[in-house]
Amino acid sequence: MSMPTDHKYTADEYFALTPETNEHVELRDGQIIDFATPTVLHQDIVGGLYSEIRSFIKNNKGDCKPFVSPLDVKLDNYNVVQPDVFVICDPSKYDEKRCYGAPDWVIEVLSTNRSDDLISKLALYQRFGVREYWIVDPKNEKTLVYFFERSDLPNIYTFDSAVPVGIYDGKLTINVSEIV
Repeated sequence: MSMPTDHKYTADEYFALTPETNEHVELRDGQIIDFATPTVLHQDIVGGLYSEIRSFIKNNKGDCKPFVSPLDVKLDNYNVVQPDVFVICDPSKYDEKRCYGAPDWVIEVLSTNRSDDLISKLALYQRFGVREYWIVDPKNEKTLVYFFERSDLPNIYTFDSAVPVGIYDGKLTINVSEIV
């Protein structure tokens, strides 16, 4: 989807131009951005993470809800993202169509858009109040974990490590090598 770059789109314009699409398209600072189709490995990791998180929440009768891309998250009037996996603990933040406001936890799996997730989205998620941000890097078999409530610096884990989830006080750990 090629869009003119000389216009700053609003979230309402973005929703009108991209109604119920299954494409990975986002609005960032008023610009509509298309992303490449994810790889099989990317989707395998996304599905495994979602499944682990959903099982933990269900088994613990939790109030939070996990979601998987493509689902729009409206951060403000000029920023709408589609995180790979995210968790929202406040049910007033979503309706039948999309989510509104920062998720509690966001996971992005690196693929062709490495710098986007490592730099742009890191700053965006921190600015809008995401509590925890994971960047899963299949190429280097590492997971960077930002728990913004405690630090601006990441903890770095290998894929064979049990990674504690900060929003659950470490009661949930995920070993990426076991889900791939």
